[in-house]
Amino acid sequence: MEKTQQAQLQKQLKTRHITMISIGGIIGAGLFVGSGAVLNSTGPGAVLSYAIAGLLVVLLMRMLGEMALVNPDSGSFATYARLAIGPWAGYTIGWLYWFFWVITIAIEATAGGAIVHGWFPAIPIWTWSLILTLLLTLTNIFSVKSFGEFEYWFSMIKVVAIIAFMGIGLTIIFGLFPGIHSPGMSNFTGRGGFMPLGISSIFVGIVTVVFSYFGAEIAAIAAGESENPEKAVIVAIKSVVWRVLLFYIGSVAILAFLLPWNSTELLKSPYVTMLDMVGIKAGAQIMNVVVLTSVLSCLNSALYSNSRMLYALAKRGDAPRALLKLNKHGVPILAVFASTIAAYICAIFSFVSPGKLFLFLVNASGAIALLVYLAIAISQLRLRRQTERENPELLKMKMWMFPYLTYVVIAAVVGILISMAFIESVRSQLYLTLLLAAFVVLSYFITGKKHSAPEPTLIDGVDPAQDK
Repeated sequence: MEKTQQAQLQKQLKTRHITMISIGGIIGAGLFVGSGAVLNSTGPGAVLSYAIAGLLVVLLMRMLGEMALVNPDSGSFATYARLAIGPWAGYTIGWLYWFFWVITIAIEATAGGAIVHGWFPAIPIWTWSLILTLLLTLTNIFSVKSFGEFEYWFSMIKVVAIIAFMGIGLTIIFGLFPGIHSPGMSNFTGRGGFMPLGISSIFVGIVTVVFSYFGAEIAAIAAGESENPEKAVIVAIKSVVWRVLLFYIGSVAILAFLLPWNSTELLKSPYVTMLDMVGIKAGAQIMNVVVLTSVLSCLNSALYSNSRMLYALAKRGDAPRALLKLNKHGVPILAVFASTIAAYICAIFSFVSPGKLFLFLVNASGAIALLVYLAIAISQLRLRRQTERENPELLKMKMWMFPYLTYVVIAAVVGILISMAFIESVRSQLYLTLLLAAFVVLSYFITGKKHSAPEPTLIDGVDPAQDK
């Protein structure tokens, strides 16, 4: 039966879809809105925070790409954790990742509902949140290709927007914009200099911004439904370097040049402030459209990755087998519905108990990204050695300077996790995430779970469970 189900998964995603999915994954509301808050709390040195965190994510995506080329699977890093660490690890990382995106969908749906409510106030925010979530659910249900097309154009809008913002900023910096005086290096040399709050603020900034990059890993999940997984993964992973350099480090550097780090305007929206500088009075509304596009993109990709992770968990016996059901378009329809329903229940909590229950759920998901990163690095360390022994010809993309850089990444992620315990603003997120992780691990052993699917092993790069 499972063979039939697996065969029905339609490999309709093209390389351009995967590339744009990976681009869209790291361009979100956190960049358009959150970057200003990071600059305000760190100073111009925030550029270093983004650069160091970006380098860490580039290395992690290289590891993920290496494993994805050996074994493209919709379970992605959860499957690799199962292979490398053990069934409990795949179970834990899979469910934690699913939970993270359920909470993110709830947050993004509420934010999107608030934006549309501002345009059409007669309809309450919760209704708009439901409408937006259901619209993107329909997109995911129709086919994987429709998901890819919507995500392609959502990402394209975000890319065009950030390039336009950067273009305007550069013309101001180089004194090419009529009637506006270039600030030059004044915002880097004045007001305390490059690191006005000390070098410690750079490290605090790293802890804050490393989460902004989470989402790039969705490309590895989508590779399992690509027409040409090998080409798609190679293009997406190799381009992550310039994406990080251009869209994050480049745009944050431009903002640091243009706006004083201690300006309260940064806490609103730095891009709106920049548009105001050049006389575009509709800057706030333009930004609302861009942020809404980011919200829709996040909802679209989150529902997709959540449903595929549930499907992969069900395939291993870690979730109800009913979630393996596919519709005629090859979409795990019950997995999509389950993710949607769970997310909207959490969204309801944001309206009825925003300061208690919903805040608890948000904080519990706060450090999951770091646990996923840690699982990716440990999995790559072990699977690389296994593959080198058994099937070295499968290593078509290799992690640089293995195993030394892998050890560096593991140490860096562990260091960030430890640092969170000493930063008051994120301490509760660390403790609640670890509590949640312990609960998930415990649930695996307490239930005495017997896997209905065989433990996966790599045979010529193929997981035999897929051919069962």
